[in-house]
Amino acid sequence: MNIINSFDKIKQNIEDNKVNSETEIIAVSKTFPLEHIIPLIDHGHKHFGENKVQEAEKKWKELKKSKNDLKLHMIGRLQSNKAKKAIELFDYIHSLDSEKLANELSKRQKEKGKNLNYFIQVNLGSEEQKGGVEITNLKNFYEHCVKKLNLSVLGLMAIPPNDNETDKHFKKISELNKQFNFQHLSIGMSNDYLNAIKYGATYVRIGSAIFGSRN
Repeated sequence: MNIINSFDKIKQNIEDNKVNSETEIIAVSKTFPLEHIIPLIDHGHKHFGENKVQEAEKKWKELKKSKNDLKLHMIGRLQSNKAKKAIELFDYIHSLDSEKLANELSKRQKEKGKNLNYFIQVNLGSEEQKGGVEITNLKNFYEHCVKKLNLSVLGLMAIPPNDNETDKHFKKISELNKQFNFQHLSIGMSNDYLNAIKYGATYVRIGSAIFGSRN
């Protein structure tokens, strides 16, 4: 599989269908070794996504020192005891979903003198196995993060339930995003990114469609 061809094709698809002036591709590099990802970095792509702090540290810590324009996105569930490491490594956190985590991230970024960009993860289907804030708690959580902690929250993030009603869920998260006047929205993956941009996604998280299937 030619990673560059796949990436360029996706980029063109987004260009041809986009609603927003800017839709950023997060190349989800989790589980892939660095040598598999390097061609895309050399191609000039800057945004990459990982879902485990430990794996991200091994792969990206040294590389980010030499290539400081790379932007690393935490797209997996983040435990508050990993907040310190996450602040050191990442530029964006897409899985902000509890006051405990928000408090810890706020504290740690003050210590580092570093301001990250955040997305509040919403649990659209109230699924126990998924992270995310319940819609009924969203306003209070938003106020805690933005007004109390002064975190830089760019928008909402969601992984819709796997119930073949993606449009319904994308429409819902898009409407919620507008209610809070957010400029950014993190939805859409390899199988539904074109659908996601129809609903205003400004960040899409694409892995297997670029890098091939995971082992």
